Amino acid sequence: MSGGESAANLKVSANALRQFVKTVDGVLQDLEKSAGNPTRVGDQAIRHTSLRSGSAGFHEADALYGTFNEVHQALTNLSKTLHLQIEAIGIAVTGAHGTFSDLEEEQRRRFYEIQKEIQHLNPHSDKNTDGGEKGAL
Repeated sequence: MSGGESAANLKVSANALRQFVKTVDGVLQDLEKSAGNPTRVGDQAIRHTSLRSGSAGFHEADALYGTFNEVHQALTNLSKTLHLQIEAIGIAVTGAHGTFSDLEEEQRRRFYEIQKEIQHLNPHSDKNTDGGEKGAL
């Protein structure tokens, strides 16, 4: 491959990366406007008292409330994780255009902050399906 071909390939790659960044930014903006926005998902909760009347115990309602809250929390975490991962992809693609060291300090800090937030939201993501640590024998 000649030097001219390499330069042309890099230019095409740079254009493809710019288009990809625009696409990722568009997806992130669409998510922020949608019902899947982490804040909107988090706001869709029910009160425990809305499933019972009076002080009498209603075990099925208590079970429903508990299950709803578990599913609601899982969906909220999923929405937040998706939002964060899309943001991280945008930063990574920007870094791939040059080198990661070319990113502004704020972008690098945010990239690592996102990784920590995702890890906090998904503490079991370092586990494989057998329940052991990844890479563990």
